[in-house]
Amino acid sequence: MNYKQMLRQNKMPHIWCPGCGHGMVLAAFLRALAQKELDPNNVAVISGIGCSSRASGYLDFNTLHTTHGRAIPFATGIKMAKPNLKVIVLTGDGDSTAIGGNHLIHAARRNIDLTVIVFNNNIYGMTSGQYSPLTPHMKLATTAPYGNFDYPFDLVNLAKGAGATFVARGATSQPRHLEKLISQGLDHNGFSLVEVVTQCPTYFGRKNKMGSPVDMLQWQRENTSTSGKEGTIPLGVFVQEERPEYGANYLQLVKTVAEGKSGE
Repeated sequence: MNYKQMLRQNKMPHIWCPGCGHGMVLAAFLRALAQKELDPNNVAVISGIGCSSRASGYLDFNTLHTTHGRAIPFATGIKMAKPNLKVIVLTGDGDSTAIGGNHLIHAARRNIDLTVIVFNNNIYGMTSGQYSPLTPHMKLATTAPYGNFDYPFDLVNLAKGAGATFVARGATSQPRHLEKLISQGLDHNGFSLVEVVTQCPTYFGRKNKMGSPVDMLQWQRENTSTSGKEGTIPLGVFVQEERPEYGANYLQLVKTVAEGKSGE
């Protein structure tokens, strides 16, 4: 597959702000997907509500733009009904960890075969910059003018604790590394989560005086690490294990029950 096959050209140009990292995440995703020998008709991309969730509208696959926080349950229903589909969820930090947080942890617990890519820009960007469950402590937001008093989730540890069988974190400042992580997540049979540290210059960056989009990317370069450098945000794969996949187990149970009843 090439970009023209994967994008709805009539939906361009996109609506993301200049310097927003979401286009970089989408590009890394498309590069990773292009490596796979997948029929576009067998790919489903689901999103909820938010800046990141606009991505599904630009993609020429089976796509669904759902209600706020509900991308994962919609995706779960699709995967259960059509297990042959490669089902991918594109979601934001607010969409997936606030109103959608309960759905996230239970999909991870069940180990249903979904690839969930979380665009983490630390803010609700579409609705004017409210703080999210991933906004760092004491950082500014429109709903936290004196600093966010809450402490954020560590999404990697949250997914690990919930039972996800593939968990990774990448950053827009390292797009090729991010592409590799997404590719690994797509290949994984089971629930995979890839968190992406991405920049929002319009709300998070401006509120917190982080400078231009280039400055924000430089901040990422200096404050993330693939080698576990102390005091930085760790990047890489943190969980990669095999466990029975929910949908396959469910279908086997249905078959076993049906065969048992027919033998009565």
